[in-house]
Amino acid sequence: MAFKPKSAAETKARDLGLALARLAENEGVPASIGIDALRRASPRLTPLAIGQMVRKQRDTVEATLAERGLMLADYADQGPGRGMEFTIEQAA
Repeated sequence: MAFKPKSAAETKARDLGLALARLAENEGVPASIGIDALRRASPRLTPLAIGQMVRKQRDTVEATLAERGLMLADYADQGPGRGMEFTIEQAA
């Protein structure tokens, strides 16, 4: 099988998944993670990028969480300036 380089979007989606996993593991599962905590954990992920990764690369984010035994139980985006919130739980 030939090597397929990852796109920038796939790399950012993986970064988002890893940041969510680290925060959930530190807080304890189930964890409710807001955008501010996520930005502190990974400053290069802007709110716009985070929203795009969840919409367009959700499979990559969920696969990254699954590698750590976690799952994205809920995602709420309340619009610009109102915030996003992720709920992470143990994978079934």
